[in-house]
Amino acid sequence: MHVSFSFDIPHWRKIRLIVNTDAKNEADDQYAIAHALLTPRFIVKGIIAAQFENNAEGTGRVDTMLQSYDEACKIIELMDMTGRVPVYKGAASALPSEHDSLMSEGAEAIIKEAMAEDDKPLYVVFLGPLTDLAAAYLTEPRIGSRLKAIWIGGAAWPRGGWEFNLRNDIHAANVVMNSNIELWQVPNQVYCTMRVSIAELMYKVKPYGKIGEYLFRQLMEYNEQATSPGWPKGEMWAMGDSPAISLLLDEHDYGYELKPAPRITSDMYYVHHQTERKIRVYHTVDARFTLEDLFAKLALTYGAGARE
Repeated sequence: MHVSFSFDIPHWRKIRLIVNTDAKNEADDQYAIAHALLTPRFIVKGIIAAQFENNAEGTGRVDTMLQSYDEACKIIELMDMTGRVPVYKGAASALPSEHDSLMSEGAEAIIKEAMAEDDKPLYVVFLGPLTDLAAAYLTEPRIGSRLKAIWIGGAAWPRGGWEFNLRNDIHAANVVMNSNIELWQVPNQVYCTMRVSIAELMYKVKPYGKIGEYLFRQLMEYNEQATSPGWPKGEMWAMGDSPAISLLLDEHDYGYELKPAPRITSDMYYVHHQTERKIRVYHTVDARFTLEDLFAKLALTYGAGARE
């Protein structure tokens, strides 16, 4: 079965999209990737594999970017899209400083797409650290005015604090905060509202194709193997990366405020030091809209009535 959309939208309403993902970090990136690939509005120009916790003390994790790369390729294969969407390798580690670029296939892909002559706007969503965007910008600053970035990351405003995606490259976050890139930030107190029960995922995801079965199974495997006392909680999950997709379907016009971009300290707190450079900071995202759109697209594409 070759995936085809069950509906379409006018071509002039479509946008170019690149997805940057630390896909093997846990179990929710996979849902956001599938959602993006099932959305007619998006002309997906590529998926970039991101690093996470690479060689971080106490984690024992190495080659995490390659793990993300393999996971992105697996999702594309399960959705019968092999060869239709390129997958790029991102940086293997965090930036060494705010002044040193760390070029990769992914950063090069961002530059190439941003500098292309195309009348469709370019959005790049980041489901992990901002490493590849910062590297691309340090190498070619002209991309700053030629794309928009949506980042799932950072702690609650105005104080900030520990947050996983930010921790994986604080230097990169500061590069982007200090750039002219239009940035939409979805901090942790917002992305954590994407709550869904395992029962709901079993009912609305698992039955739909190889990808639905895999999305559910890999989440359950993570759920069963995790040893942290605080996460996951057992019978629910937060699809924290999914707002990166739904905000490109509807910007939630009243769900954000423009805030002066902060400088971020080494312990991830926000220093409010200027008023000129503004970023969009979300304070709410519609979980019902976000999750039900994914569930409906899975059913429309892989349900009994859609099968050949």
